Amino acid sequence: MDYQFKEIEQKWQKHWAENQTFKADTKSNKPKYYVLDMFPYPSGAGLHVGHPLGYIASDVFSRYKRLKGFNVLHPMGYDSFGLPAEQYAIQTGQHPAVTTKANIDTYRRQLDQIGFSFDWSKEVRTSDAEYYKWTQWIFMRLFNSWYNLETDKAEDISTLIEKFNTSGSADIKAVCDDDIQSFLPSDWANFTAEEKQAELLKYRLTYLKESTVNWCPALGTVLANDEVIGGFSERGGYPVEQKKMMQWSMRITAYADRLLRGLDTIDWPEPVKEMQRNWIGKSVGASVKFKVENSNKEIEVFTTRVDTIFGVSYLVLAPEHEWVAELTTDEQRTAIENYIAQTKKKSELDRMADTKTVSGAFTGSYVINPANNERLPLWIADYVLAGYGTGAVMGVPSGDQRDFAFATHFNLPVIQVSDAQKDLDQQADPTKEGRYINSGFINGLNYKEAVAKLNNWLEEEGIGKAKVNYRMRDAIFGRQRYWGEPIPVYFKDGLPYLIQEEELPLVLPEIDKYLPTETGEPPLGRAEDWKYHGKYEYELSTMPGWAGSSWYWYRYMDAQNLKEFASQEAVNYWKDVDLYIGGSEHATGHLLYSRFWNKFLKDLGLVQEEEPFKKLINQGMIQGRSNFVYRLVDEEGRATHTFVSAGLRNQYKTITLHVDVNIVENDVLNVDKFKQWREEYANAEFILENGRYICGVEVEKMSKSKYNVVNPDVLIAQYGADTFRMYEMFLGPLEQSKPWNTNGIEGVFKFLRKFWRLFHNDAWEFSVVDAEPSKAELKALHKIIKKVQDDVERFSFNTSVSSFMIAVNELTDLKCKNRSILQDLVIVLSPYAPHICEELWSLLGNGAGTLSYAAYPVFNADYLVEDEFAYPISINGKMKMNLNLALTLDETQVREAVLGNTQVQGYLEGKEPKKIIFVKGKIVNIVV
Repeated sequence: MDYQFKEIEQKWQKHWAENQTFKADTKSNKPKYYVLDMFPYPSGAGLHVGHPLGYIASDVFSRYKRLKGFNVLHPMGYDSFGLPAEQYAIQTGQHPAVTTKANIDTYRRQLDQIGFSFDWSKEVRTSDAEYYKWTQWIFMRLFNSWYNLETDKAEDISTLIEKFNTSGSADIKAVCDDDIQSFLPSDWANFTAEEKQAELLKYRLTYLKESTVNWCPALGTVLANDEVIGGFSERGGYPVEQKKMMQWSMRITAYADRLLRGLDTIDWPEPVKEMQRNWIGKSVGASVKFKVENSNKEIEVFTTRVDTIFGVSYLVLAPEHEWVAELTTDEQRTAIENYIAQTKKKSELDRMADTKTVSGAFTGSYVINPANNERLPLWIADYVLAGYGTGAVMGVPSGDQRDFAFATHFNLPVIQVSDAQKDLDQQADPTKEGRYINSGFINGLNYKEAVAKLNNWLEEEGIGKAKVNYRMRDAIFGRQRYWGEPIPVYFKDGLPYLIQEEELPLVLPEIDKYLPTETGEPPLGRAEDWKYHGKYEYELSTMPGWAGSSWYWYRYMDAQNLKEFASQEAVNYWKDVDLYIGGSEHATGHLLYSRFWNKFLKDLGLVQEEEPFKKLINQGMIQGRSNFVYRLVDEEGRATHTFVSAGLRNQYKTITLHVDVNIVENDVLNVDKFKQWREEYANAEFILENGRYICGVEVEKMSKSKYNVVNPDVLIAQYGADTFRMYEMFLGPLEQSKPWNTNGIEGVFKFLRKFWRLFHNDAWEFSVVDAEPSKAELKALHKIIKKVQDDVERFSFNTSVSSFMIAVNELTDLKCKNRSILQDLVIVLSPYAPHICEELWSLLGNGAGTLSYAAYPVFNADYLVEDEFAYPISINGKMKMNLNLALTLDETQVREAVLGNTQVQGYLEGKEPKKIIFVKGKIVNIVV
């Protein structure tokens, strides 16, 4: 029977599901290998052909590693909390859980039909209460922890309380808020319970504090920096403004240095590691206090160039700095308020990126430079961020180009501080060369001498110190939305307290609609009688989208465990993820937060590894290949009902329109389907080229609006999952972006049909023989064994597909029906095309479903050694024929063989050779 892919694929998908073929066991004696895909958010649109690229690559690798004798964990689940389902709920009133379940059902159907070897027994959904129970549990552990700089790790808050009891706040080395109190043990003992709780909140790894956030009024929620693009929300494109709110935060800054150091220990793409380094933004410098004139306030500034302190000509605060209103004089108040209003319209990323626009407003106040007692004007400007450093910057126009542009724009002094600085009338010169001038007690010193002297002076005077700073800020951990994990906190006398651990999970309550309350509270404020023990208000924010994805790889290890997030046995066995595949867009979001939570869990002794993902691969994007039609317009510019083929369009006045790529084949439009596509085209007429309508082509992002989305369901129905899998791998290197082009898929389908044919005779009857394989057959087989092994190990999946085609062509030419050769070929191809290979494996007499755990064939280099050569035989320099001779023959033996050949004798026509030129393994030339 010819290749019946539909029957074959349905048969084996059913077999795998019923027999749990890919279920991973923690009690195996095999070495472990953990392959993980970044789990998807289940959107309503389902999968298009671009989505499965990484999944197919990871599946090929997982199947290959099983063949290599590894116990492979390859799970899948759903990051199922998210804004889209909630937006849909707001519009329709349908509960997000209903929408999410329907979307997951679609995803599961699509994933199953592609033939992935997922261990579905370990599926997770972040929106399931039995899952987010443990997300809440981890939040509670973070709340009950502090970061001890002496041990360089997180510890239970009880150890901090013990230190307070015995020695007060003296000598506490912690990552904490800036406004901590100094107190003796006796003071601590006299604190009320509320005072103690308030002080501990300044040390906890998750805490409540007023923060400047990205507020999106249209979405009614706070957004993370990576969710804001150009001042607008990534989801929906709504305006985002800066706003101060009481927000939960995670003290990720405690782990800044460990997050940096860890990057040197993992095999990740260098661009991703560099993005994280830049995001963390480690700076070595000093903090300096500038006294506000006629005030008891001191503004602390962090600078990486304390050596330029004598060149300061002004100080700048972030517009959202808490002292701005207080330090603004009445004369300047209107200007300051107008400037702040303008700043709120920009996201922090926009403010950091805009280096050309110069803007600011003078507060009317002055500060005193502690180095020389000079009076400096105090400004606000949007290039200073409240969350970086102290929210204050000293302006040194001679040493920093942005400061130079600011000073030039507002006519502020530019003070030279080094004899090596040049062209200060045109630009700043940040050189560290030369000797200091106009710099008081560091005049004549070089850079290293000046920094050392200044740092000592700052400490002696009590006005500053050497300091390491990080650009990264603590992570906002709250969203004013419904569809997310409830935060397991209640409030008593205005302070947050945890619910009891045995009360987990704190389940999302039902509400009447998914909008903020009329008084501006988050949607959870609509829940009726939703109070802790009927008395205390719960936290009404929910966790951000990244909470559930910051630990999910551990839940996969032991997904059905009701007693702990994962058993120690499972964690000790699987340890970490060996291979992680997903998009680079998660570099400073999910990948950073996951590393943070992993390090925290290790500090508590709950996991073994410092880093969660050993190796990371970012798959490239599959871009859409759009098609266009060209509609004629009349002299008035009105669209007509006539469409002209691409090659003729320059002869007419036309407008260009996207057309559904699913009614185009090899860029030829199916005009009948086009007429049915949209009602307005029912009476369309066409100007054709050679009887066909040729469409225009362009590579663009795949999206519904461009009608270039290709649904894998359609291709699988037409060609089968094995063809689809192999074609996705064939498109190009995994890490590179490439355009989707359905035109080439037919070739892969023909290849699989040809592969199937190898096992059948002309009547399509299964036909293989048990015989000694020939040298040529062994050579063809072992070439592909070696090639696939090398390619898969280096994740070069596309080159293997073309090698498979060559191998099948060679074996077809050899008329190979040898069971031993074909059986090994089935094993080698099975990671790429598992359904057809399972069927052939079974037909070859092997147990049903045992292919996944067969042994990958051992490569034998001896079979690739050439022991024969087809010598070109020339007479007087003209090539007449080829003659196969053993490469072991010496020159005398070759002469005898050549001259004894009847064909050669015919060419010589009885003439005696004058000379024979012989080059071993290359030529034989007879001169007569």
